[in-house]
Order: sequence, then C-alpha cells, then structure tokens
Amino acid sequence: MSEKPGPLDYLRRWPLRLWLAAVMLFLYAPLVVLIVFSFNDSRRTIVWRGFTFDWYATAVADQSLLEAFTNSLVIAVSATLISLALGTCAAIALWRFRFPFKAIFEGALSLPIVVPEICMGVGMLVFFARVLPWPSDLPWPLSLGSIIIAHVSFCFPFVAVIVRARLASFNPEQEEAARVLGASEAQFFRDVLIPHLRPALLSAALIASTLSLDDFVITFFTSGPDTVTFPVKVYAMVRFSVTPEVNAASTLLILLTVALTAIAVRLQGGQALHDITQEAA
Repeated sequence: MSEKPGPLDYLRRWPLRLWLAAVMLFLYAPLVVLIVFSFNDSRRTIVWRGFTFDWYATAVADQSLLEAFTNSLVIAVSATLISLALGTCAAIALWRFRFPFKAIFEGALSLPIVVPEICMGVGMLVFFARVLPWPSDLPWPLSLGSIIIAHVSFCFPFVAVIVRARLASFNPEQEEAARVLGASEAQFFRDVLIPHLRPALLSAALIASTLSLDDFVITFFTSGPDTVTFPVKVYAMVRFSVTPEVNAASTLLILLTVALTAIAVRLQGGQALHDITQEAA
C-alpha cells in the first residue's frame, strides 16, 4: 500500500508541475515581452523590425525622465530609512511592552496594508489639501516631502510586521546573559538585538524601497506638477502611446528592482552563514 504523499511531495506530480509552470508563465511572460520589445527598432511596439539600443539612449537622454527617476530614488531612500526607524520601534514596542489599547494599536497598524491604495490616495490628497497643506514653492528635495510622508505611511507597517516576526524567534536568555555581563539598555539594543534583527531589517528595507519605487496610485494623488516620479512619468508617456522608449524605461526600473533583490539576498545569505558559524562555535 502506497503512503499518502506529504505536502512537499505533491510537487513531484506532473499536474502540479504543469500548473506551476503555467502560473510562472502568466506572471513573467509580460515582463519578458516588455524587455524584448525595448530593443525593437521601430516606434510601433507590436511590430518587430530589428535589434537596437537606440531607445535606451533616448530614455537616458530624456531630461524629464531622468528628473523623475531621481525623484523616485530620493523618495525611496528617504521613505525606507524613516520606515525602518518607525517600523522597528513599533515592532519592539508591541513585542516588549504591555499598554492600554494595544490590540487597537495593532489593528490600526495593519490598516495601511489592507486598505485599498485608492482610498489611501484620496485620504492623503484631502490631508495635504486641508489639514497639512504642503508648500509648493519649497526647494528640491523638500518639495518631495508630501510624497515621502505618504510613502512612509504605507511602508512602515510592512517593516513592523517583518521585524516583529523576527522578534518572535528571539531567545530571552540572550538578554539575561547580557544583563548579567553588565550591558546597559543601549548596549543590549546595539550589540544583541540589532544583530538578531539584521536579516529582518534587510528584508524590510528591500520591501519598503520596492513599494516606494513602484507606487503609482498614492503618488499620483500627492505629487504636484514639479514633483513627478518615475511611475507617474511612465504613465504620462503611456497615455499617448506605448513606444519602445517606455519599454526601455520600464526595463531599467525592473533591472534596478532585481539588483536590489540580489543585493538583499546576498547580504541575507552572508548573515545566515555567519549565524550558523557562530552557533557551531
């Protein structure tokens, strides 16, 4: 009598393999087509005329596109750093302390994750139009402040969720050992807790930066005429026609996202190897 296959053994069956291949094809085939047609030697995207790098040169030489890309990078870096600080503090507070209305705070923290982006976009528009009007004549990069605040509002809950999940695996005996050895609160936080959280912080930074770089809806409602980001600029270009220049610009953004992912995976792999070595020692 054959044994019932376990959860990991189902992948050996060809129907599931076929289904998995179909899902991967559905997800990644559009990206492959976009990248291929970014090298098309024709303004008509659906007609292949030959291979060329001219559209990448055109995209790099487009001053407005470069400004939008620079805005997106500045916003992503700023939002990531602020979200890391706020999200980590929120996760540690929920993990370590008991305080009134803690359950309500946890529920409110998860709202930006589940609320549709269009609702947050409209809410941010009303907030910056009525409650906290952001001056439009500020010098760059202060003019990006409203977008950065909006991005932090939906990025830092993701950071808090990831960091708190990592905190669940923290061994309290490590804190007791640090206290016995005379470590202060700041030393424990710097030398014990932060090294334990490093993989989660890297993952959270990657997710926050990716969410910020790729966001369109919330940015569309909070950006002004002089604070256009890369996704908003690409959308404005697509409204007229989808040209290989748009495909080239989108491919550059994809490459940036893949590069960030590779760096994070590399750093996490090195940290995991370091942890295994320390445990073996």
